[in-house]
Amino acid sequence: MLKKYVVTALLVAISCAASATAFAGATLDQIKSSKEITLGYREASVPFSFIDQNQKPVGFSLDLCAHVVDELKKTLNLPQLNVKYLPVTGANRIPLIQNGTVTIECGGTSSSAQRLQQVGFSVATFVSHSMWLTKADSGIRSAADLKGKTVVVTQGSNAVQLAKEVSEKNGLGLNVVQAHDHAESMLMLQAGRAAAFMEDDILLAAKKAEAQNPGQYKFLPDSYNTLVYGLMVPKNDPEFKAIVDKALSNLMTSGQFVQIYNKWFEKPIPPNNTNLNFPVSTDLKERIAHPSDKLPA
Repeated sequence: MLKKYVVTALLVAISCAASATAFAGATLDQIKSSKEITLGYREASVPFSFIDQNQKPVGFSLDLCAHVVDELKKTLNLPQLNVKYLPVTGANRIPLIQNGTVTIECGGTSSSAQRLQQVGFSVATFVSHSMWLTKADSGIRSAADLKGKTVVVTQGSNAVQLAKEVSEKNGLGLNVVQAHDHAESMLMLQAGRAAAFMEDDILLAAKKAEAQNPGQYKFLPDSYNTLVYGLMVPKNDPEFKAIVDKALSNLMTSGQFVQIYNKWFEKPIPPNNTNLNFPVSTDLKERIAHPSDKLPA
């Protein structure tokens, strides 16, 4: 009886291990069988991914994803791998990764404990902090001056919950409204329908630089949480994530990563030849030297 139990237990364990292995390689199996990969991109998340003057998706994250595709072609021996592009929003990017419609989200998405319960992330490709952008002539000097006012955040962003927490913690009584995307959030600020726009510093810097008169806007001195961005990938697929991480880590080691960064953050970029003047931060330099997907402590 004991022998039979041991054999049965071993068979169950082997079956579970085989099942786990199959699940782990599900994305690679799908890519090999279809000879196709779908990259998700944001239409207005400058400079990570956006639409240029030719209605073509471009950006920092898309350049990184192109190198990941090259690594997949080499690893899977698929020189003719077809690459499809699909626009995603803050609201649907996670579901589209979860249901397999999008293979990699090449946008400006930050990792978090909550999101890691639903999807996976590559090693960090950017580090930012959440801040407020307001009008320079608003008379608002700090977050305390926002008390009782309407502020805007972008639907699906980490800033949605953060703005509510900041309001509650500091007794600000903010009316937090959500816009469809960053462009709409900025439009609400511009039109005076919101007193401030909360988002990651680089995304706000991009919207400010794109404005017809950038000098009309200013950052408030208040800064919140450290956020690490990465390429979003399916959860519980270590084989696929390992290839994504390898491609990015190789770029970091070779120095190509910084070259790609400089192209999008420190040089004029389409569609209006705007220069964000946003050099590599100390936090990002540490991640480049030691690639990691760990969340900030």
